[in-house]
Amino acid sequence: QVQLVESGGGLVQAGGSLRLSCAASGRMRSINAMGWYRQAPGKARELVARINSGGETIYADSMKGRFTISRDNAWNTVYLQMNGVKPEDTAVYYCNAEILVRTYWGQGTQVTVSS
Repeated sequence: QVQLVESGGGLVQAGGSLRLSCAASGRMRSINAMGWYRQAPGKARELVARINSGGETIYADSMKGRFTISRDNAWNTVYLQMNGVKPEDTAVYYCNAEILVRTYWGQGTQVTVSS
């Protein structure tokens, strides 16, 4: 079993920064990748950023240059540094982990960007 707990969300003004953290515990062997997704009210969940076991990263186009995903070597924590946030970044942000054929999700953390 794998547990993912997000933290670091909150209210921030447009143009500001936030750093989200995802603490992972449990059976983290054979991990393929971890990522951040987000879901705004009335919209589908979408990819924000993903980092795989080789350290390769991908970002959604609207986040490139503003957000950075990183992790510690033991996959205990994955971070999302959010700079230059915009009101349209307001959403619940979820951490996920892809381990073998299963995908695990955290409960999410709310990010609200005021204009």
